Amino acid sequence: MLKSSTISAKDSVSSIAIGGFDGLHLAHQALLARLDDNGALLIIERGCKEALTPGEERCRYTPYPCFFLDFQAVRGISAEAFGRFLREAFPSLEKIVVGYDFRFGKDRRGTPGTLRVYAGVEVEVVEEQRAGDLPIHSNTIREILRKGDVAAAANLLGRPYRIRGSVIRGQGLGKTTFFPTLNIETDNFLLPGEGVYVTQTGIDGTFYPSVTFIGKRQTTDNLFSVETHLLDYVTDADPDEVEILFLEYLRGNRKFDYFEDLKMQIAEDIEEAKRYHRQTV
Repeated sequence: MLKSSTISAKDSVSSIAIGGFDGLHLAHQALLARLDDNGALLIIERGCKEALTPGEERCRYTPYPCFFLDFQAVRGISAEAFGRFLREAFPSLEKIVVGYDFRFGKDRRGTPGTLRVYAGVEVEVVEEQRAGDLPIHSNTIREILRKGDVAAAANLLGRPYRIRGSVIRGQGLGKTTFFPTLNIETDNFLLPGEGVYVTQTGIDGTFYPSVTFIGKRQTTDNLFSVETHLLDYVTDADPDEVEILFLEYLRGNRKFDYFEDLKMQIAEDIEEAKRYHRQTV
């Protein structure tokens, strides 16, 4: 029932933070700050198809080992059985950290109080975290990203939003007619709303200034695509995989009557992205 992303021995874990932790955003980091040196994350995995940090992607944003627990395996569990499971899974456990809205088990009846009773350890509840008037929640960040406001999402994440994907074959128009792009296929990452963004694209750990399009190619084949153009990098062979950091929203998706109009707009997008990168160096 329990899967680990590391070879760390769970027998030595003395404190755990429990939650979904999608995005590992600033509110999640507030929970992690309460862990000791032998801390770990117990991630309740729901298998979301549009996640901020799908699967083990979450592990890259924490120094603590991550243990995964399938939501379906515990959704109907009693508080007593869950407490017993935690004691058996982490025999050195002394402290549990949860968020203010933490509930578990059948009909979400389990509370931090019942967890304290049946796990037999200290349970610390971290209050809601806010950025100004905005509560920091994974759902809030998802809504903001769907609207394309990647800068606001970064304020809640504590870093630019990042996706990872495989490079696939595109239309071929970029290299012959427009500007060369890498076409990306992502797996289970939530994509920002349709439009054009100032980005950085990572290849083999090195990030290059770029501009990225997400949406239906309304002027050509009307198919959905994720395409990134690297501003100062040329390669003869496309990489197998890239990462994209979203920095700023430039404009929405639109249809052009003529290819030449689309080409002129792409050229303007590239110049705008270059200006952004020059100003932030």
